[in-house]
Amino acid sequence: MNKPKIDPKALFNIGYGLYVLTTNDGKKDNGCIVNAIMQVTSNPLHIAVAVNKQNYSCETIRKTLKMNVNCLSVDTPYEVFVRFGFQSGRDVEKFQNQSFVRSGNGCAVLKKCSNSFFSLVVEQTIDLDTHEMFICSVVEAKRLSTLETMTYTYYQRNVKPKPDVIEEKAFVCEVCGYIYRGEELPPAFVCPVCKHDASAFELIQ
Repeated sequence: MNKPKIDPKALFNIGYGLYVLTTNDGKKDNGCIVNAIMQVTSNPLHIAVAVNKQNYSCETIRKTLKMNVNCLSVDTPYEVFVRFGFQSGRDVEKFQNQSFVRSGNGCAVLKKCSNSFFSLVVEQTIDLDTHEMFICSVVEAKRLSTLETMTYTYYQRNVKPKPDVIEEKAFVCEVCGYIYRGEELPPAFVCPVCKHDASAFELIQ
């Protein structure tokens, strides 16, 4: 019996919001872009957050058991995604020269590009192989603006830069916009910017 095929492009039709998850280890502020967040119960109020194990933020959450989730609004510039999504907090100071305030738990709140934030305390951790899912209670929440939340679809259509017209054969990462130039995209290729595999790339026509 043939194994059913999985089309990775089908996953792009799942509705996602985009968020900056912020942490603080007592010495350093950090943040990363995440999309796997959802409210799972209302009474008591719990939110689930999935974070890649390779992220410095995941390491910090394990130690401190606290984080903030900043809901990005549709006016968020591309620079925010570059700063928090395409580089590691192990290598750079992501909050250098950035304007922010702190919530009661000491983690950063991005008021300029967020429509709300949630301060979370980890109650349970679930190992998901490449990611860890943190089941969290909400200890603080505030609405910051009436702007709509940035969705992954809105980001793809309106925020992520469009690739330039290229005469030679090339492939573009549909997640971050990185362009690989060459006749064939190696099957084992991994995007050097966002770390997605070859399934995230499309041939530029």
